[in-house]
Amino acid sequence: MPPPSPNVLAKASIDSHVELMRAEVCYNSELSFLMEAHDGLSAAIAGRAGFKGLWASGLSIASSLGYRDANEASWSQLVDSVERIVDSSQLPVLVDGDCGFGNFNNARLLARKLRQRGAAGLALEDSCFPKMNSFVGDRHPLADTREFAGRLRAVKDTVGDDLVLVARIEALIAGHGMDEAISRAHAYADAGADAILVHSRRTAADEIHAFTCAWQNRLPVVIVPTKYYRTPISAYRKDRISTVIWANHSLRAAVSAMRQVCGRILAEETTANIEPNITPLDELFDLLEYNELATAEARYLQPDDLDH
Repeated sequence: MPPPSPNVLAKASIDSHVELMRAEVCYNSELSFLMEAHDGLSAAIAGRAGFKGLWASGLSIASSLGYRDANEASWSQLVDSVERIVDSSQLPVLVDGDCGFGNFNNARLLARKLRQRGAAGLALEDSCFPKMNSFVGDRHPLADTREFAGRLRAVKDTVGDDLVLVARIEALIAGHGMDEAISRAHAYADAGADAILVHSRRTAADEIHAFTCAWQNRLPVVIVPTKYYRTPISAYRKDRISTVIWANHSLRAAVSAMRQVCGRILAEETTANIEPNITPLDELFDLLEYNELATAEARYLQPDDLDH
């Protein structure tokens, strides 16, 4: 029998994806890594590279749609993108849900729809709607702690353990200090979060280290070292970090490559000089499993069928 189609396989394996994500984020004694994906192609590439889980990046998805990371893309556009990421990779996907696109009601609706589309986890940040990307500007108002805890409880009451729920703390980004970050982390743990994502915009990981020391691993800690990328991985292992998210690197790599190729084609008026440096079509066809289509055609498009 041929293998089920990617769509069928994704729907049938939602539960196992959630358990895999829970193992990666919550129970794994080793440091885990999630790679950014923003569409089906980037998801397939990350899977082929060997990553075991993906981060559906809000920044990257919005950018790929031509929007800014300021809740300009809608929750339904995010959900549609996540479905393509899940189907193309067959990997567990942790979704960057921003602040939940509103209050508790919007957040629980988002969680329910993501569950239906095959997501394995949801990260919600304690910012106000509409949010602004953490690295843009200096004004980042935070949600009231109790109100955001209510959003988390609403998600838990809606999907239970069918999604891994990660509470993302923006207190350090907003300049509120470590005491506020720790206070919020405890409130979010009490509200049912499975893990805490602590975010920092510093170029060194000193805030992350201070947080883990104060937090004492009450819940697993997830980090996004976009700015403090020079910190060695050994430091995260020493601090007992659970998961590292490479949050936007596929998109940024694609932007750099596309800009270079477009500039050269325009300037040189030929593709002869760039062909050796771009992916051959055969590799693209292999990545997206065109051979499966040929096998399916041989099975389903039989001559007798075509005569009727």
